[in-house]
Amino acid sequence: MKDWLKVRRGDAPVVVSMPHTGTAIPAEMEAQLVDPWLSRKDTDWWVDDLYDFAPELGITTIRTMMSRTVIDVNRDPSGKSLYPGKSTTDLCPVATFDHEALYLPGFKPDSADMTQRLENYFVPYHAAILSELERLGAVHPRVVLYDAHSIRSRIPNLFDGELPQFNIGTNDGESCDSDLTAAVEAACAASEFTSVTNGRFKGGWITRYYGEPARGVHAIQMELACRGYMQEPEGPVSLDNWPTPYESARAAPLRAALRQVLEACIAFARAEASE
Repeated sequence: MKDWLKVRRGDAPVVVSMPHTGTAIPAEMEAQLVDPWLSRKDTDWWVDDLYDFAPELGITTIRTMMSRTVIDVNRDPSGKSLYPGKSTTDLCPVATFDHEALYLPGFKPDSADMTQRLENYFVPYHAAILSELERLGAVHPRVVLYDAHSIRSRIPNLFDGELPQFNIGTNDGESCDSDLTAAVEAACAASEFTSVTNGRFKGGWITRYYGEPARGVHAIQMELACRGYMQEPEGPVSLDNWPTPYESARAAPLRAALRQVLEACIAFARAEASE
């Protein structure tokens, strides 16, 4: 297996994908970027720490160590926008969420660069997802693919105001059964945190591509506001104030809620077998 691709297998009918937690950038590519910090600014910071209890539940986890700046494995490989008419980032991003240029002049990735990155990093990541879904699908009638993300609570270029803590995405109900959506919503509602379903974030390419309820694969995205487990700066983020450390005490209530969410995913997947 690729050393940048981390797969931890379990036997429960749930796979947790973490496509944006990586910070690795090949040295030759990093030399083309404006700034090492800027190129990692939009990482889903500490999400792997936040969900480190998942293996205790028998859940399979898949994580890429590569930064989304190298290639975003949660974007349509054709380059088609997931949110037409709204600000978003590309398959190979050339700017941050705050519209800051990532590449030095003359070094933006061309079609050859994109093809190479697709082959080297995108394809293996998705091969791992497919392999685990097939492995678990051979045993369980239903499998849940849970795509785990986080983002700063306020990013004016992407959305207005402050995000709810839990942002559930099901591609407007297309990627999973309504019973799974309801179970996840209930787990979130039982917590102290705010939540929304199919708000600004409806699910990325992973959720939309793999979610085929009729074939037993139910995909759901969870976009978390970072404030639930780390201190967010009051104003603009910079090298001096971002990222802040993972805070175990702050994260404890959120982790308790997320455990309930993942247990609800397991219960949903197993329900059909007992019906």
